[in-house]
Amino acid sequence: MVLEDNEYDSVFAPQVIEEHIETQYGRVHCTVIGTPKANRPVILTYHDVGLHHNSCFETLFNHADMQEIVRHLPICHVEAPGQHAGATTLPTGYTYPSMDQLSETLPTVLKHFGLHSVIGLGVGAGAFILTKFALNYPDLVEGLVLININPNAEGLMDSVANKITGWTQTLPETVITHLFGKDEIQTNHDLIATYRHHIMTMNQSNLGQFFRSYNSRRALEMERPIPGGNSNVRTLKCSTLLIVGDNSPAVEAVVDCNSKLSPTKTTLLKMADCGGLPQVDQPGKVTEALKYFIQGLGYMSSSSMTRLIRSRTTSGSSISSFDSSRSRAHTNELQRGRTHSHTMEEQRGRSHTDVSMESISNYIVDLSITKSTEVSC
Repeated sequence: MVLEDNEYDSVFAPQVIEEHIETQYGRVHCTVIGTPKANRPVILTYHDVGLHHNSCFETLFNHADMQEIVRHLPICHVEAPGQHAGATTLPTGYTYPSMDQLSETLPTVLKHFGLHSVIGLGVGAGAFILTKFALNYPDLVEGLVLININPNAEGLMDSVANKITGWTQTLPETVITHLFGKDEIQTNHDLIATYRHHIMTMNQSNLGQFFRSYNSRRALEMERPIPGGNSNVRTLKCSTLLIVGDNSPAVEAVVDCNSKLSPTKTTLLKMADCGGLPQVDQPGKVTEALKYFIQGLGYMSSSSMTRLIRSRTTSGSSISSFDSSRSRAHTNELQRGRTHSHTMEEQRGRSHTDVSMESISNYIVDLSITKSTEVSC
């Protein structure tokens, strides 16, 4: 049962449904938590390479503060063919789908469960797939939260490096370097050992096919709209929250993705003292960001979030540009009768930007981050 807003003090026990959905590109494993409602979107998650929905999102969704979101919105975890826990080896002769084709399996999933719209939450390869889905089906996506998104195709040098790595490293070690930065691999031994174990328990043949598909991806065709320019440029139409840890190997790719999106609809959050998987490393802060993002979409009332809201004496959200010759003010977007602010970074697509996490909310709040989030490239 899904509880209404005024029922939060009672026991919350959402229903859980697991199914394999047949699509034109193979079977995808789905787990739905909660009961979908016609007037609310579902949070649809998609994992990264080397992860399934448990190893990618369990820490985040088990966080105490996350339960408030789960009470408001059902969850649909989608896993790529052969990537779920306990998966058997994919049939001989099966051609693993491309990233574009994997995004085309999602309309089938939505239709199967009777879902009308989603808020996408993706990591790495999953973020890429959800972005492609949103570009092709903008009416089905109300918002995107993209962690470690790389919108570009693999470059020639990356391709050569990956081939050399494939000759000298095992698949689990190669996936580890995709998920985590060098410093984290060298210093956070317990976390790396845990995820190395997760990766080794997956079906290695299936994992290798998914990884090759991701490395063979085509660049997402997106272009930042220019005021007064062509209004029909291809870009995301929905509000988007980009998240990356400052020690992640994906930092430059995420900053580049931000440069391709509308500054009035995009927030870039670089989390300080954070590694390759922010939702695992700092689930509390990611939960706070999610709450304010979802509230900005109009689906969580401020009364249910008073525990997180603190007064501030300053007004507005702050941005300071370190190497841009000009600064630009935040643009407030009216959406669903609410205003919420968006941060942007701009200097012909890239700049060093210091972004305050409070800008995610339409309230002036203090989220008690140890230092301001900083984007650098």
